[in-house]
Amino acid sequence: MEEIKIYTAGDSSLLIEFGKEISAEINAKITAFVHLLKVQHIEGVTDMIPAFTSLLINYDPRVVTYAALKKRLEKLLKLDVNEETSSSKIFEIPVCYGGEYGPDLDHIAKHAGLTAEEVIRIHSSKDYLIYMLGFLPGFSYLGGLDERIHTPRLANPRIKIPAGSVGIGGSQTGIYPLDSPGGWQLLGMTPVKTYDPQRKVPILFEAGDYIRFIPVSEEEYLKIKEQVENGTYECVTHPKEV
Repeated sequence: MEEIKIYTAGDSSLLIEFGKEISAEINAKITAFVHLLKVQHIEGVTDMIPAFTSLLINYDPRVVTYAALKKRLEKLLKLDVNEETSSSKIFEIPVCYGGEYGPDLDHIAKHAGLTAEEVIRIHSSKDYLIYMLGFLPGFSYLGGLDERIHTPRLANPRIKIPAGSVGIGGSQTGIYPLDSPGGWQLLGMTPVKTYDPQRKVPILFEAGDYIRFIPVSEEEYLKIKEQVENGTYECVTHPKEV
């Protein structure tokens, strides 16, 4: 196993590097360590930002020094911390595939040499690990898209992609949390708000959680959308079994 290293990242941040290669195992260690740090409530730590292979920790140097924080983290990193210590969840995200909700579904199917129904079945047949959040608030970088439906990004990105759009960009799939430009191929849309600044916790999930796409009809989509707008919809979640 690669040695975990700690680097300074400015006058109020440090970076913990867990490895060099993107993998579920490394991500699980990062997720578990984040949960451990939350339990520790280390004075002076203001934020933790997990990435594919590293964890950025922001701190208040008026409260804790770099040397003191580094020493504390080094001790915690020696503990036997793994994914079993975390509390990852699986979030069921309803998706209406195709038509006006997924205008690129037929293109994705043609590129893969499959039917639209086969693409939907493949896309919704597994749980996707959230490696990290970024680009936009709540935009999740998911791992594990089946190679059969890898699809190149659009040659000419769209000026506006509606919030809730579910797309494929190369070897990744994800959900657009806000209206934004983008070049991913769109195969569906969810009525669930993965980012809502009015919520107590604006971002629905965390890095280390999982997303499970659930195909729904247009009728079901509209019903859930109404519940979301009324504030009565609650996303179905399951604990991740290890």
